Amino acid sequence: MGTPTRRQVLAFLVAAPTLTIAVNLTGDEPTADAAVPTPPAPADLMDLGELLILAAAPTSNMLILTVESDGMVTLQLPRAEVGQGITTATAMLVAEEMDVPLSQVRVRLDDARPELLFNQLTGGSNTIRAVYEPVRRAAAAARTRLVAAAAARWGTEASSLRTKAGEVVSLDGLHVSFGELAVEAANTALSVGSPALKPESEFTLIGKATSRIDARAMVTGKQQYTLDLDVPGALPTMVRRPPSINGTVRSVDNAAAVRAMPGVVDLAVVRTGVAVAAETFGQAQDATRALKVTWNAGTVDAESDATIKKKLRAAALPLVVPPLLTQYVEAEFDFAFTSHAPLETNSAIADVRADRAEIWAGLKSPIVAQQTIAQELGLPQDSVKVHVVQGGGSFGRRLFFDSALEAAHISKAMGRPVKLMWSRVDDMRHGRARAASHHKIRATYALGNVLTFEHRVASVETDFRHGLGEILTARAADLPVGGNLSFAQTVFLMTIKSPYNFGVTTQLLNEVPLRMHTGSWRSVYSANTRGAEEIMVDELARKLGKDPVAFRREFLKTDKQRAVLNKVATEGKWGMSLPAGFAQGVGFHEEYKSCTACLVTIDARDKKNPRVVKAVIAGDYGRPINPRGLESQLLGGLTDAISTTLRAGLHLDRGLPLEGSYSQFHYARQKDSPTDVKIFIMPPNGEPGGAGELGVPAAVGAIANAYARATGIAPRSFPINFPVDFEPFPR
Repeated sequence: MGTPTRRQVLAFLVAAPTLTIAVNLTGDEPTADAAVPTPPAPADLMDLGELLILAAAPTSNMLILTVESDGMVTLQLPRAEVGQGITTATAMLVAEEMDVPLSQVRVRLDDARPELLFNQLTGGSNTIRAVYEPVRRAAAAARTRLVAAAAARWGTEASSLRTKAGEVVSLDGLHVSFGELAVEAANTALSVGSPALKPESEFTLIGKATSRIDARAMVTGKQQYTLDLDVPGALPTMVRRPPSINGTVRSVDNAAAVRAMPGVVDLAVVRTGVAVAAETFGQAQDATRALKVTWNAGTVDAESDATIKKKLRAAALPLVVPPLLTQYVEAEFDFAFTSHAPLETNSAIADVRADRAEIWAGLKSPIVAQQTIAQELGLPQDSVKVHVVQGGGSFGRRLFFDSALEAAHISKAMGRPVKLMWSRVDDMRHGRARAASHHKIRATYALGNVLTFEHRVASVETDFRHGLGEILTARAADLPVGGNLSFAQTVFLMTIKSPYNFGVTTQLLNEVPLRMHTGSWRSVYSANTRGAEEIMVDELARKLGKDPVAFRREFLKTDKQRAVLNKVATEGKWGMSLPAGFAQGVGFHEEYKSCTACLVTIDARDKKNPRVVKAVIAGDYGRPINPRGLESQLLGGLTDAISTTLRAGLHLDRGLPLEGSYSQFHYARQKDSPTDVKIFIMPPNGEPGGAGELGVPAAVGAIANAYARATGIAPRSFPINFPVDFEPFPR
């Protein structure tokens, strides 16, 4: 490896035969390109990912990597796999550094490990950025010990040996597998030199498009998710939920009749509703539907879309630059609530006994889940074991542990293990959602230059009460004064920035605190905030009489950004002639040290049913680990953007979303997806940047801009077509 550019790393072996690698991070601060007329934003100086890496630094030395006697290498990863592909990417890091076939590496998700303070939170597009060097250090230390063991066995110098395909080989043809050396390598008395990372110039696997290591298991049904686990005695369980968010049970009026229904085993009133355990999920669902419950009011019963919009418009902070002596453009935008809608609904298994508890669930913040469950059950923290299970989608949803906590309460109330599943209706109406927001933007310009760019965001409170994944910051975020708002402001300022030289640029957030079930949705504030800004960039270009791509090229801050924009403009044939009703649109976004551009072609001949027919996307991730995984992330971002820009959102009516299924939440179907998509990952040029959240904002801007060009209608409210064209399920 060349000279470290951001972190100096020290690694050492701790135990045998399990190889535990210590990594000490001593940070030198990243630098921002300051040679721009627009002063750097806080996110230019330190973004959220860097904050998370800094917070996790003291415990980044606690990765566990094991070499078994059969040659299999196992990495215990203190993060959650929810479909984003981190198990494949981290396996590639191990395989590259150890010179073992990828098929010889497996990645297991760590249980909650409270000793990993601030270091077991999966969010902020942070995993690969955080573990890139620590995982490689762990693998390099293991490889060094294996070579030393072979040298000791053969009575030769370690420097004369090399590794290849899971073996140590000598110049004279001797070879021995890693598995055969595992025990000898674990001898703490072994003389071992300092492990060195493989130079990035010698990478053969990192940067190579690689299929997911769990793909076959997923498509053949062998991949186990929470409800696939066979925990002895855990009965299928569902909950009858209130008719509005956060309503509570006043009385159950037919408990005896429901208990007598076929298959019903138990019934319990809990904080969130009435739980029924049965022999099958079908019986549990029938029973919950048969319940007659009298409910107490919820926390937002007086709120509907109209009242929310009114509050948001009133909460938007004022613009301060008067457009008196300059020309200007300004606009306001509204974005609806949006469900995370992961394919796997909320689920958890809980086995709570008098003196202990054990939980299984897809959890992106398992430490605070363990701590909170222990606290609420009245158990010592170390008496609660929390297992992290691979999740079937998240998009930010599984930062919260609602189902695990609920299952624990139900198990305690019933005195038996339970296997809890939320229905799709439960998940969409009582699950988490991206908060609705209102945006006010004004830009002034003169003599071909943009002088000021002001953006005021008013949003329903985005709940960050999971903190940084442990109970200290979670409780701080729940303080009545400042708590979540302070947390939200921090996240906003460390993620939102403009990539353009637009003079004095200000982007400010104000939140309306409503007790609803919100949470970070893929790209958190950026999808709406930067999406709206990309619309304004097009409108600025039009006012200045410039082509949208040429305008962006002129005002972007760096050559790296322009290279990405140029890639989509060239590959997408920007400016090509199209039939009436068709148009191209472009958007750009930079976040977490990565940047992307998106160019789409839309067919909006039917303005009520527009369709994106072609997309070209380019992404610069600094150091791409698995280009195929990054392509998937960008494709996912495009699909999220098509959905939420054109049709998918939640209508709030008297304290409850109307949508209760995929048939009502109009997320893009196969027929809505472009058949012509080209994705380009730019060549390596630095350290790994964030990936998971990058793809949405540029695509939001591109789709909205294409729609505007095709129809002549400037979109201001999203999704653009948002009717209640269904009969809502009963509350």
